[in-house]
This record gives sequence, C-alpha cells and structure tokens, in this order.
Amino acid sequence: MAIQRGKDLLLKLDDTGAGSFVTVAGLRARRLAFSSDTVDVTTADSPDRWRELLAGAGVRRAHVSGAGVFRDAASDASVRGTFFAGAARDWQVVLPDFGTVQGPFQITALEFAGDHDGEMTFELTLESAGALVFTAH
Repeated sequence: MAIQRGKDLLLKLDDTGAGSFVTVAGLRARRLAFSSDTVDVTTADSPDRWRELLAGAGVRRAHVSGAGVFRDAASDASVRGTFFAGAARDWQVVLPDFGTVQGPFQITALEFAGDHDGEMTFELTLESAGALVFTAH
C-alpha cells in the first residue's frame, strides 16, 4: 500500500437498507481497528508449559471512530436518527488503495461540541454488529 492521505478514508452509511451508501461526514480524524479475543486451551500437558490458543475460536470485532463536521443537514439527521433508534445499519469504511470494509455497525457513542467562534463538530464511535466483508481495491 502506497502512502495515502488520511482525508481519503471515507465513512459511508446505507440508512435506507437499499444498498445505496452515502458519505455521511467530513471526518477530520478517523480510525479503523480490528481485534479478536483468544481462547486459551493450555493444559498441564502443554509443551514446556507454553500457552496454547485455539485458532479461529475467538470473537472478532471492528471498531471505527472519527471526529469532524457533518457534510449537510441530511447526513446529520441520518446519523442522529440511527443513533437514537439504536439500530445496526450497514456501513462502509473505504480505505483507498487497500479496500472496503462493509457490514453492520451500531453507533455506540455520538458527541457534539463547538466553540462560540467556530463550527459544530462531532465524534462518532461504531462497533461491528455482525459479519463484515472486506473487498480489496
């Protein structure tokens, strides 16, 4: 993967369920993290008492966070409505020259802030809520 501009990482939402994804926010800072739990199967018979893990058995998850400004009133309303509905919706996280991660995410945090002489900003946290698909570019 070549060096990329951070601003090219996009966050898109399908709030209608029709498979039509729309970029919802002008994110100034964003992060996508993957993690998985481990399942320890170490026993007294484990070689030299080294820990053993059961491959492929842990829970996998993705965490997306970002901060920025909403593109328009419609994207603000979509995200806000999704949060207050407590709904898991399909999202896309587009990483240029790498790929797209797509699947259900739930908004677990939504914060708004603003200075008296500046624009309104927000912070958003998404947690995966089902199987994700990665498509390489």
